[in-house]
Amino acid sequence: MEEMAVTIIAIALMIIGSFGIIFLKKPFDKVVMFSILDAGFVLAVVLFKYLDVALFIALADPIATIVYLIAIVKIKEIRSKKVESGEIHD
Repeated sequence: MEEMAVTIIAIALMIIGSFGIIFLKKPFDKVVMFSILDAGFVLAVVLFKYLDVALFIALADPIATIVYLIAIVKIKEIRSKKVESGEIHD
């Protein structure tokens, strides 16, 4: 019975994270929702006893999150430079 409750929690985390990524507008909010989705995914992988895959996910996820954050910052910098130079006309 406990395993079923943990499975429901994992599914709920993945659904909440997915809807958050889809419907939220701000990029940094999407990073938070991605972390929630990832927590549910890791939990589901551990429940299926793929511990080697869970280890790889646990090691690769922080790297992917850092790359995503760097990309967000660079895009904001490029957009602000284009607005300052007058290349974008809204």
